[in-house]
Amino acid sequence: LISPCSLLMQWPGSYFDTKQIHCYPKTGKPATEFMIQGLWPHNFDNTYPSNCSPHSPYNPSKISDLLSRMQKSWPSFSCPSSNGSSLWSHEWEQYGTCSGLDQTRYFKSALDLRDHINLFHTLKNAGIKPDGKLYSTFSISEAIRGVVGYIPGIMCNSDASGIRQLHQIYICIDPSASKAIDCPGLPDGQCASEIKFSSF
Repeated sequence: LISPCSLLMQWPGSYFDTKQIHCYPKTGKPATEFMIQGLWPHNFDNTYPSNCSPHSPYNPSKISDLLSRMQKSWPSFSCPSSNGSSLWSHEWEQYGTCSGLDQTRYFKSALDLRDHINLFHTLKNAGIKPDGKLYSTFSISEAIRGVVGYIPGIMCNSDASGIRQLHQIYICIDPSASKAIDCPGLPDGQCASEIKFSSF
């Protein structure tokens, strides 16, 4: 692996208060935590390689020891409700095969990073809570930077009333998928100066 990755974590509340329809996974409503969206390798020009090894299909047996953690931290919100396997298969085949990691390490690294960074508690400790109120986008960024050491990407969507809200957090990860690094470039997150942190 010669390029860094982006760990994308999503706030589930920002899925269920939009005009689009989403479903809880078969395991039920997830905990009030940030969930993994994906661990995506990216090139140094900020493009994303994909489907790098068609001959390395997703093999559920390689993450059987991680299954309970996967269901808790990397659920699918697509409809109809699912057990997550189709999402994990997609993430592995499209992005994991480009990571330079084997399948077990790819998923375990994402889970470990998510647990270590612990975005929910990081924001809570800064007084930023999922209470449906507006918070400064800068204050959210600074709270996360204070813990991971680098500025994160913050991406927003709109709730059913059109208010911009916290949707995803994007943190750059070193090529070994073990720690945060400075991002070579941050995406335009389409956020306002103040954004809603929706309840869940």
